[in-house]
Amino acid sequence: MKSLFLKEINAFFGSLLGYLVLALFLVAMGLIVWVFPESSVLEYGFADLEVLFTYTPYVFTFLVPALSMRAIADERKAGTWELLRTSPLSLVQIVLVKYVALLCLVLVALLPTLLYFYSIIQLGDPPGNLDQAGFFGSWIGLIMIGAVFAAVGLFASSLTSQQVVAFVLGVFLCFVLYFGFSAVADMQLGNLSYWADDLGLSFHYINLSRGVVDSSDLFFLSGMIWLFLGGAVLVLRNK
Repeated sequence: MKSLFLKEINAFFGSLLGYLVLALFLVAMGLIVWVFPESSVLEYGFADLEVLFTYTPYVFTFLVPALSMRAIADERKAGTWELLRTSPLSLVQIVLVKYVALLCLVLVALLPTLLYFYSIIQLGDPPGNLDQAGFFGSWIGLIMIGAVFAAVGLFASSLTSQQVVAFVLGVFLCFVLYFGFSAVADMQLGNLSYWADDLGLSFHYINLSRGVVDSSDLFFLSGMIWLFLGGAVLVLRNK
């Protein structure tokens, strides 16, 4: 399992695409948080990083499928999937190792955003004037959203041998899960709106961003992860 995990990490950082994807994410978030006048924290005038947590899920909708699109699709296209299946690892172990590698990449992308936390603390008047519970609750929420998107991207990659198709499917599924259900909830359709809101990722992410880490939100997001990982295993087993 360790060898497969290292192979996945090395495959990502062994190509220019991996560094390019992470660089684009960090540059995009840096511009949104610090530069663009419409969203800049410096223009806002308050020690608050709400803009970071508002826009990151939008970027994640494209970033995480870009990270995960090659996980299984590339193996099948290159003809190495059959070789991998003959290894001592079970299908479930292979999927889990690939998922853990993707999750580590998501964490690598998020870690530099902790510098924003330090910067805002120093810029506050007085220094340290920041809702730290809200920040770390939102940051945990981002990790969970990234974890769900990684599972979704892995599932999309299991459906096809084409990376581009896996990317498009991943973006579509992530978009529907995060934005689609909340859009239905906004239509005021009675009980349907209530259930749609509760099934949407954004509802549980917003709950976490309030600084209160509720077990029900964590259970729901964890359940989504296992649902899509299980779906990937079933698809690969049937094929």
